[in-house]
Amino acid sequence: MRKVTVLEHISLDGVIQAPGGPDEDTSGGFAYGGWIAPYSDEVLGTALRKQMNLPFDLLLGRTTFDIWEPFWPQHADEWPGVNTATKYVASNTRTSSKWQPSVFLSGDIAEKVTELKQQPGPDLNVWGSGNLLQTLMKHDLVDAFWLMIYPITLGSGKRLFADGTIPAAFKVTESTVGSNGVIVANYERAGAITTGSS
Repeated sequence: MRKVTVLEHISLDGVIQAPGGPDEDTSGGFAYGGWIAPYSDEVLGTALRKQMNLPFDLLLGRTTFDIWEPFWPQHADEWPGVNTATKYVASNTRTSSKWQPSVFLSGDIAEKVTELKQQPGPDLNVWGSGNLLQTLMKHDLVDAFWLMIYPITLGSGKRLFADGTIPAAFKVTESTVGSNGVIVANYERAGAITTGSS
């Protein structure tokens, strides 16, 4: 069974909006686009390259796909796998792209992703794609979170864990801390939540 892994740059207060650049996503008046730039270092770069070189297909929301579509074909040397991976795109408005291989999913996305997980193939990686993420989490379709947690609070913006997240327990399977304070951690599902008294 294929796993769905969510990979996100995230602030301490849970914001995932527009980490890469000022014009990436200004919706809702978000004014801090490009907030990850000051935190780059060798540790983070090494962790990213390792993750990006694993076998994967992509599961993306339409907005993230629209941002990536003109960029990555021109930057194949930076991430060769992104161009050869099958890109499954959740969209009710788009049906085709010159950036291949791409498959567009419409209608009941949770049902389509459930079917994809049952098919043979590499794991499905989700980058960005805030709206799609909410659907995946509400339907308990996320198996792991690979998070880069930045020592910054942004106050507003689209958050990873919004209303409707399914309660679940996770275990940390790998972690490292960069020289600029970015924590890179892999969280994998660890069953149901257990409670007790202190």
